[in-house]
Amino acid sequence: MEGDAPEPLAADEAAFIEARDGFYLASVSETGWPYVQFKGGAPGFLHVLDERTIGYADVRGNRQYISTGNVRADGRVALFFMDYPQQRRLKIFGRASVQPLHDDPALAERLSAVRTPGQVERLMLIHVEGFNWNCPQHITPRYAKAELEAVLDPIRTRLAALEEENRRLRTRLSDHT
Repeated sequence: MEGDAPEPLAADEAAFIEARDGFYLASVSETGWPYVQFKGGAPGFLHVLDERTIGYADVRGNRQYISTGNVRADGRVALFFMDYPQQRRLKIFGRASVQPLHDDPALAERLSAVRTPGQVERLMLIHVEGFNWNCPQHITPRYAKAELEAVLDPIRTRLAALEEENRRLRTRLSDHT
């Protein structure tokens, strides 16, 4: 790290971030209380714009606007990116800002290329002030449905084939008795 400048996001961090299908966003209320919200979408909905900036198209959710309000009052945020199967976690600390869609149409288009389904209401930009890879020791492996389906589909196909073979053999056996 040079001087007081934070370490820039490198290719490893960018690849890890953009491969995630969600992250936890912690913001700070005007009264100083933390608020944590899960943000999810297709892998790649969170975009690494450069070595110090992350952004995403923020879509309409439950219409409580707690995180948005917190960011407007105090932009300090923490983001937790989890890879449960590989037991990896990346924490990012930064300052978030809300940007109207019409302020930068090219950026809005870029951040909307891969995004969470729903109506885009604003852009959320995070200026990275620091990050930390955490020790994997206490991360419990968990698997998303899509990850399990990829492993289970060949097993299900093989099981169906074996069940069909078993049915045919039982039929042939019963024909001979």
